[in-house]
Amino acid sequence: MAEAKAKKEVKEEKEVKEEKEEQTKAKKEAKKKPTKTKLSQEELIAHIEGMTVLELAELVKDLEERFGVSAAPMVGAPLISPAEAAEAKPVEEKKEVDVILAAVGDKKIHVIKEVRAITGIGLKEAKDLVDQSPKAVKEEISPEEADQIKKRLEEVGATVEIK
Repeated sequence: MAEAKAKKEVKEEKEVKEEKEEQTKAKKEAKKKPTKTKLSQEELIAHIEGMTVLELAELVKDLEERFGVSAAPMVGAPLISPAEAAEAKPVEEKKEVDVILAAVGDKKIHVIKEVRAITGIGLKEAKDLVDQSPKAVKEEISPEEADQIKKRLEEVGATVEIK
């Protein structure tokens, strides 16, 4: 009887061992094959929002490797062919204008501060720009933006031209 009990225990141990091996094998295969659960775009975006910067960098690297692409922009390459560009000419081109600081006025310091806020340049560069008036504050911008800049500069006492 002891012999039958020992055989039974050996058989059970063997079965447990085989189950563990199968589970290990299944886990390895699951790691190799990505799960094919469909995520909605919203779920995917929500998942990406929860990632750290390092995780995002790793994700970009993995995507570049998997699809053989680069996230770097192509410099100098046209986004559309010349034939498509000819067909897609806009009916009305947007007009771009320059904002010229014609005169500083009495509140030079306030004008310098406003020029810095508008252009994002340093204090010395803003002072030099104001001292060299008439000088362009911003170039090739939309007329709407130019009007806003003109209004801001005129509020602090400067004389502004839009060309």
